Amino acid sequence: MNVILINGSPKEKGCTYTALTEIAGALEKQGVEVEIFHIGSQPISGCIDCRVCRTLKQGCPIDKLVDSFAKKAESADGLIFGSPVHYASASGAITSFMDRLFFAHGHKFKGKPASIIVSCRRGGASATFDQLNKYFSICQMPIVTSQYWNMVHGNTPEQVKKDAEGLQTMRTLGNNMAWLLKCIDAGKKAGIELPASEKKIYKNFIDGQ
Repeated sequence: MNVILINGSPKEKGCTYTALTEIAGALEKQGVEVEIFHIGSQPISGCIDCRVCRTLKQGCPIDKLVDSFAKKAESADGLIFGSPVHYASASGAITSFMDRLFFAHGHKFKGKPASIIVSCRRGGASATFDQLNKYFSICQMPIVTSQYWNMVHGNTPEQVKKDAEGLQTMRTLGNNMAWLLKCIDAGKKAGIELPASEKKIYKNFIDGQ
């Protein structure tokens, strides 16, 4: 079993990374392989609704970042996205990344457990946490929880390391993710499959359409 942890901060080894490494340690103790994927510090374009990914089935034409990650994510058993808090919301980079990822590839992640963690100096964490969880709930992905909302506090990695409750929340999240992955694996071995999907109904509430 393996989990990809996505660092959505422009800082490769900042506060968000510090929180993710705490989760990674808990997962590894449970026998789960981990990889931390940094989205980088270069500007990431948002989705432009060109729909090439859906009409031509060739992925996102803007750049290779989203599609290269999606290829990794398809073979991963679980995903954990991390973001710093910017003005009480997720970073612009992770928002653009996830908009394009889930628009082009979200249908591939049905049944894949996922979670969000956020890092902030002081406030805005719960708003960011709520914002990013919505990607999973629309894609039929089980959301893995912890003993508290998945957040750490601190303005530097050293300060995050002093947030004992936040780090414990990260470890609990890692343990819960490992437990759920093992339950899903046991279910598959017992012949339990994902429920079949109905043909999706789209309704705009305008003129009965």
